[in-house]
Amino acid sequence: MPFAKLPAPPYYVVCFSSARTEGDNGYGEIADAMEELAREQPGFLGIESVRGNDGFGITNAFWRDEDSIRAWKRNVDHLAAQKQGRAEWYSHYEVRVARVERAYGFSKAEG
Repeated sequence: MPFAKLPAPPYYVVCFSSARTEGDNGYGEIADAMEELAREQPGFLGIESVRGNDGFGITNAFWRDEDSIRAWKRNVDHLAAQKQGRAEWYSHYEVRVARVERAYGFSKAEG
């Protein structure tokens, strides 16, 4: 499973929920490029992303602090991808930014 390996809280999460338009229209290539670019940004901690067959997806990007999030939002290549997303790839999206105060999980032992 592609869980992000994260430090102990606190840290921040940008939750991006989206509904896609029909067709790829170059989306896959740009989405991969944006993930790689995000991984290179100072303060980036990890990412978890899923998309259903109906086109609805959720991406959680984890960041050290709000300054890191603001810097990513201002990245020139990311700004271009956002503009293209509104024009071609998304019929609707919501962005939510939150501070993670607690985090815990469970993993069933293999056996």
